[in-house]
Amino acid sequence: MTDTPYEDPYLIVSSDCHAGLPTERYRPYLDSRFHPQFDEFLGQRDARRAEATRLGVRNEAFAEKWFHDHEEGLRGGWDAAQRLKELDGDGVAAEVVFPDADAVDSQTAAPFGVGLGLSGDQDPELGMAGARAHNRWLAEFVSQNPERHCGVALLPITAEPAEVVAEIHRAKESGLGALMIPSMWVDRAPYHDRRYDPVWAAAAETAMPVVTHSGAAPRHEYGDHLGIYVSEVTWWPARPLWFLLWSGVFERHPGLRFGIAESGCWWLPNQLWFMDRLYLGAHGGKKLSPFAELKRPPSEYLDRQVFICATNTKRRELAQRYEIGVDNILWGSDFPHPEGTWPDTRNWLRRTFHDIPVTETRRMLGLAAAEVFGFDTAKLAPLARRIGPTPADLGQSPDQAAVEASWARSRETGRHWLTGGDFPVLGVS
Repeated sequence: MTDTPYEDPYLIVSSDCHAGLPTERYRPYLDSRFHPQFDEFLGQRDARRAEATRLGVRNEAFAEKWFHDHEEGLRGGWDAAQRLKELDGDGVAAEVVFPDADAVDSQTAAPFGVGLGLSGDQDPELGMAGARAHNRWLAEFVSQNPERHCGVALLPITAEPAEVVAEIHRAKESGLGALMIPSMWVDRAPYHDRRYDPVWAAAAETAMPVVTHSGAAPRHEYGDHLGIYVSEVTWWPARPLWFLLWSGVFERHPGLRFGIAESGCWWLPNQLWFMDRLYLGAHGGKKLSPFAELKRPPSEYLDRQVFICATNTKRRELAQRYEIGVDNILWGSDFPHPEGTWPDTRNWLRRTFHDIPVTETRRMLGLAAAEVFGFDTAKLAPLARRIGPTPADLGQSPDQAAVEASWARSRETGRHWLTGGDFPVLGVS
């Protein structure tokens, strides 16, 4: 995978970080005709916070301690100088920047709730206005250190396609590098609808990966049962994957890259096995109608066009990396959210990657993300040599020949269902 010497520090790219202004400071970035609605949105903050506390989404005691203990570092959510200090401390050379720096008290919510709560049923006019306000600020923010940040533009994709396409091009010209779409379209057209084809084409043309992120869910269905919400919240961002795949979006738009952020990747091996089984079974046993929109098994589209921003990657997920695909797993710190690894990232990396081969670790911790999001690794290399942890820091073995050999067979047979023996009933070999 790489001939980088064992001793070299890692070039780490976090595929999932967050930034956003304190909400009231978005006013200069919002078209003035929306200021009255913005004032109303600001006036509802206390009520939203009280409801979150009642439902258990917000823990008041935790919030008080979190802000007290991390007051200086949390300013990195919108202060560029402080942010670089925090990234350097974590050993992170570059990052992909999603909205909503504050995931505890929602003090940095984008206007009209279009941040991580971006949803397909938001008011089209207000939704686009709020997204543009955040995108304008974010473009300014990342331009201060463009080699280190890839800003993710908010994209209310269920608005009129021409308006959505225009925002893609405007965001690209402003210096942003990726697009976040709602994970839920609610009562609007699902993502298999051909009305979105101009949007997918524009994303491919501008080389801006399209990403969903966990956060939105049908909360009105859950009542006071927080467990239902946390059980489903990572499912909704994954759902668009099979809508895009089975409807032929990846086939029609081979330049489109699609990613799923902060939803883990523990679910993907079985989902991928199941989709390949459907495809291969239909073409082999003819029990199901052929999937005319697809020209290859789903796993091939995954390797070509799909990636997982696997925030706070777990050991169980790393054990499945050959089924998922090492290059499809993009690590993320989730800075500055409390469920992430900051400010203990270095220790977390040691506990998690200590027995993973170095060449694979380099891909998952940074090089794969650099390719997907267009970071210039040559520009980042001097910084990585200064701040990045080394394999020794992560407790990894210098005897790479032995380590690599021990995993060789696993890599070769990671997706065993494609190499025979898994479809005896359907006759696929």
